[in-house]
Amino acid sequence: MTSLNDARYRLKLAQGFLAEARQDLELKRWRSAVDNAQLSVENSAKAVLVLAGFTGKTHNTGDLLREALDREEFTEEIRRKMELLAQYTDELGFEVHVRTDYGDETEGKTPWELFDEDDAREAVEIAERSSQIAEAILKCFIPDALISLECSGYP
Repeated sequence: MTSLNDARYRLKLAQGFLAEARQDLELKRWRSAVDNAQLSVENSAKAVLVLAGFTGKTHNTGDLLREALDREEFTEEIRRKMELLAQYTDELGFEVHVRTDYGDETEGKTPWELFDEDDAREAVEIAERSSQIAEAILKCFIPDALISLECSGYP
């Protein structure tokens, strides 16, 4: 898979998980909404990371986004978007992934006891923003992509 195709694929994954997270909200499946939102954010970040030359499997995408930013290969507009995406991956990162799947073993709480409606709504909102950021960045690199947002800030 080429990097552009991989980026498109990751964005499609992000959008698919976001769609499921929205469905989970409607069905009042709070844990599942948070889980799908987390996967959406992670794949939004991975779509951008592919374009920055990073590949591989990881759940800690925020650190990799910051590494990519350290190389200073991006315009200021893209850098701001990547920094915000890195913040979102920190908010819905690996720890959330573990908690949505395994709960809190030290407290003896299952995943369904850990997440409520407010958590789910906040997670879906973060996933929506992350997907929009990834779309905007990808649009800069893949002008013919089926992406709704316009590019700004790429030379």
